[in-house]
Amino acid sequence: MSIFNYKQRNNIILVTIIVLGCFLLYALSGLFSSILGAIVLFTIFRPVNIYLVEKKGWNKSLVAVMIILTSLIVIVIPFLTLSIMIIDKISGINRSTLPIQLWTAKIDAFAGKNLHQPHLVEVTMQKLGGLVTDLFPSILGSAANIILTLLVLYFLLYFMLVQINSFETGLLKYAPFREQHALKFAVALQNSTYSNVLGQGIIAVTQGTLLAMGFYAFGIPDPIFWGVIGSFISFLPVVGAPTLCIPASIILFATDHTVKGILLLAYGLVFIGNVDNVLRMIINKRIGNTHPIITVIGVFIGIPLFGILGLVFGPVLLSYFLILLEIYETNRLAADRLERIRNGDS
Repeated sequence: MSIFNYKQRNNIILVTIIVLGCFLLYALSGLFSSILGAIVLFTIFRPVNIYLVEKKGWNKSLVAVMIILTSLIVIVIPFLTLSIMIIDKISGINRSTLPIQLWTAKIDAFAGKNLHQPHLVEVTMQKLGGLVTDLFPSILGSAANIILTLLVLYFLLYFMLVQINSFETGLLKYAPFREQHALKFAVALQNSTYSNVLGQGIIAVTQGTLLAMGFYAFGIPDPIFWGVIGSFISFLPVVGAPTLCIPASIILFATDHTVKGILLLAYGLVFIGNVDNVLRMIINKRIGNTHPIITVIGVFIGIPLFGILGLVFGPVLLSYFLILLEIYETNRLAADRLERIRNGDS
């Protein structure tokens, strides 16, 4: 006969589940990018999957493979290609045709005379080097890690899409809140994902394109390269692509092209900056509202954890966390109200 009663056995089982769960989470920490990426892609492509499978009657496996190939072609491959291009460009920048030494000398002279910062370029380049190392650790590291991450990501995504009904039923079953709150969380999660991923993607591409066009018009070398850089930093609402016009304008000032420098600075800070604000207003109205503070803090959280993917994953994770807090608060208020009713309080 067992020495434990029913309640004690349940408590022991619960503690065991928690300990094993923490161990499994720790063991799977290296694949967290794959898991989160699968969730993000599932959220984005879920409406397409439901439409093609349930409305059009297409084969589930075929639709899942089509979605995987589409995401590879539209999202993953361009993202990796641009990342590798940036790293290659930065690593070979001293061998390029850019007059780096001339620019450096003139900017340092200009900064020393007007800003009392004679070593401005050296300090700035050191900071940029550290930023690049933080942004691209997975690309700079082993390619095998990237392949493994993508394989696990698409393995999970495939079964999420093919077994979508059982997957979502399981989520509702094991969700730690009532079904109506779980559905509310699902909608909020979808809106947050669209806002952070699709919305920010549209803004990034637009700002990068406008920046490249401006650099080309004002004679800045490698406008496409800088446009790509601008697209990446457009995920930072406080910084954004327009700030790249500041050092470009300084270069023009230092090379005695004062009018061009003023026009480029105005183009970046006034035109591109306002386009950013207009796009954010439209996206927040149509897709979902993500506060810039969430984006900024999320980026600082995400970059150390995921590298360049943290530009997307960080704000998404922070948004999910805030949504869970909101659901918890709703549940707590409902429980308090129910307790007062049971006790006969008004």
